[in-house]
Amino acid sequence: MTTSFRRFAIFYFCYYAALGAYTPYIGRWVDALGHSGYVVGGMLGIWYGSRIIGPPLWSALVQRSTRPGHWFVAGSVLTLLCFAGFTLTTTTLQLFSVMALFGLFYNAVMPQFEAMTLVALGTRSSDYGRIRLWGSVGFLVVAASYGWLLDYWGSEHFPLITLPLFGLMVCAAWPHRNDVPPEYQNQIGDAGHLWNRPGVRRFLLVALLMQTGFGAFYVFYTLHLQRHGHSGTAIGSLWALGVAIEIAMFWQVPRLIERFGAPRLMSICIGATVLRWIVTAFFADSFVLMAAAQLLHALGFAVFHSCCMRQMTEFFPGRRAAAGQSLLYGFSSGLGGVLGALLAATMWELNGGQGAFLASAVVAAIAWLIYAMRSRTQH
Repeated sequence: MTTSFRRFAIFYFCYYAALGAYTPYIGRWVDALGHSGYVVGGMLGIWYGSRIIGPPLWSALVQRSTRPGHWFVAGSVLTLLCFAGFTLTTTTLQLFSVMALFGLFYNAVMPQFEAMTLVALGTRSSDYGRIRLWGSVGFLVVAASYGWLLDYWGSEHFPLITLPLFGLMVCAAWPHRNDVPPEYQNQIGDAGHLWNRPGVRRFLLVALLMQTGFGAFYVFYTLHLQRHGHSGTAIGSLWALGVAIEIAMFWQVPRLIERFGAPRLMSICIGATVLRWIVTAFFADSFVLMAAAQLLHALGFAVFHSCCMRQMTEFFPGRRAAAGQSLLYGFSSGLGGVLGALLAATMWELNGGQGAFLASAVVAAIAWLIYAMRSRTQH
């Protein structure tokens, strides 16, 4: 990796290290405060909802600026300050309010950075996975250790234990403060025509459904395993296993995309995700089967995400990259995340983890069917 790309890898590492604490364990913290599954789901619903609002607003501000790097650093600092608010919250209203502000800035930063990375790569977009994998390394290191830390210190200390990670994220953002906007590339007509390009809307719908299917995993996976008798250390190791295989796949995915093509790989990834959620729903008592299911994270996340990024460079080239990333975040991580969190919370209250993960499997199966229809007509 060249020096110019190393600073991108460092930010991915720090951003996803913080996410490695936040995603697996914030539900455990909220549960430890005595709140119901609906509050846990509501917290994550607000988190994903901020992805609908934050990225496009942030993108509009950044695109008008000649110093987007300053906005990038500012967004990272505001993320740190807002997360610090969790150290002072206990009630449902306080939790929801801080989450709304925190999610607004934290979710706005990454689409801008993804666009910065893709522009920096230029024609080498297939190398994206080898830079992005460092984010997975950061997630792995933290997710593997935080289960043990919370067992030792107590779940109520989650905000204080996590806050330093966001400080590291600000430090990693600082070298990008002088980044300049990319030159305009008028490759395929006006931006308004991009929405009507063949495959764009169906692609976004599939991404939305995949994210919806991940709702139970991101919101209740830790609690699901905890209620089936697994310790914090065991749960952390399962999170770590999924991310470790994800890292290995990120390194290999450029070769896979070049050999098989993004559309074919995406279909395989969605099918593997359906299987993963079914196994997680019915066999949560078995650590071995949970480990086997986590291995499918290499396909359901690493390969699928890399294929999405490859197609994004075709749908939204040049200066449109930031707007395209915001659109993808709004549909998949935003609206899809909200729907996934609400669906998971409802099913969790009705039928526990089994119901939540079976619902995820159904949603992923619908995504596979829609994508399979696209493949027959367009590929």
